Amino acid sequence: MVRLARRAAAGSWNDSHHDGPVTTGGPDEPNPVDATDEPGKTIGSRLRGIGPDTRPLGIPAYRRLFLGQVTTVIGSVLTTVAVQQQIFDITQSSAWVGIASLVALVPLVVFGLLGGAIADTYDRRKLLMITSVGIALTSVGLWVGALIGSESVWVILVLLAVQQGFFAVNQPTRSAIVPRIVPIEMVPAANALSMTVFSLGVIVGPLLVGILIPLVGLPWLYFIDALTLVAILYAVAKLPPIPPLGERRGRAKVLDGIRYLRLKPLLLMTFVVDIIAMVFGMPRALFPQMAQETFGGPVGGGLALGMLNAGLAIGSLIGGLTGGWIHRIYRQGIAIVVAILLWGLSMTLFGTTSVLWLAVLYLAIGGWADLVSAVYRSTILQVTASDEMRGRIQGVFTVVVAGGPRLADLVHGVVADATSTQFAVVSGGLATIVLTLVAALLGRSLWRYDSRHPTTDP
Repeated sequence: MVRLARRAAAGSWNDSHHDGPVTTGGPDEPNPVDATDEPGKTIGSRLRGIGPDTRPLGIPAYRRLFLGQVTTVIGSVLTTVAVQQQIFDITQSSAWVGIASLVALVPLVVFGLLGGAIADTYDRRKLLMITSVGIALTSVGLWVGALIGSESVWVILVLLAVQQGFFAVNQPTRSAIVPRIVPIEMVPAANALSMTVFSLGVIVGPLLVGILIPLVGLPWLYFIDALTLVAILYAVAKLPPIPPLGERRGRAKVLDGIRYLRLKPLLLMTFVVDIIAMVFGMPRALFPQMAQETFGGPVGGGLALGMLNAGLAIGSLIGGLTGGWIHRIYRQGIAIVVAILLWGLSMTLFGTTSVLWLAVLYLAIGGWADLVSAVYRSTILQVTASDEMRGRIQGVFTVVVAGGPRLADLVHGVVADATSTQFAVVSGGLATIVLTLVAALLGRSLWRYDSRHPTTDP
């Protein structure tokens, strides 16, 4: 059977006809030689190769998902900021804002694992539509509550928890779909494009909040978020059915995914090094204190705090916009290790400076390194995990990505209170470097991985 992924790569995807389930070339097939890597390229073509690899956008199915993601990422940021602001306006307490973050984390962890199993059981297209509608309806609920002037924090928290539950199922499902509609050799580029959009949303979203609240009021931020989900619903509706591949043996089980992960050292190592990088190397919880004490910012925030918060996202955005080279790296495990070492070094340097522009530069370098690591980790998960397990593995990925930075907030806060912000950041950066080297030496599957032979899992 002619595989749809190959037809998509050739620009032959047809929305109304497809011969059989959506498949990819699969890890058992070698990556085709990329024509852009041929010798004798002009200077202009080499310069274009520095920019983002947009080949996946030539696939209509992925292009629609991507364009839908552009709007939904910004919309989700609007809701995130609006929830924090609304809770603070009602309670005048930052502690309640922190409780909201905890409330959001619990369903992300629980339903992240369950959602992966669900994605490995049911048609992923239908599942993505259901969860997207659920997210939209909870945003509408938040909009109505804010519009009528409700001051019940518990109503907000319940709606937030429900929304995060839908998101926890939506995210691994969406990630599991990508390798089914994009050829294997384009998966790194597709991930880089998605993460670039996320970085852009992190920067643009808060700016839009500052503009929109005075113009339309806080309640309408929720409504705008709900409207943005129309784009993703349209993109998903145009997809063909995407049931899990492999033998159907009833409902997928979460524990089977955990057992599968234990038997795959390469996949397990991608989680280990990410946890190390985030827990020890993510200093965002200290930004408010450092903005005031280290960089001379005003009490309650200001330019210094805004620049520190934007630094990582700026670096990630630059990484995405200059990531045309990403798909040409075959030793992706080594690239992950090097990127995390650079992340640890940049955080160490960040902790040693009291010059704001240097601090932002170091954070931007860290953001760039984090994007590179994230792209390759996501790609390895999507390519090497079997399709019938892909949803559950992506669910674990969602839990790690969501939980690591929040655990880092706790670790850095406790260490900074006991010592100083400088010690907390510098020691965390150095620990990231040392522990990453130890992990890479003990788990050599990362060193050995070659994307030209993705089934190899030492």
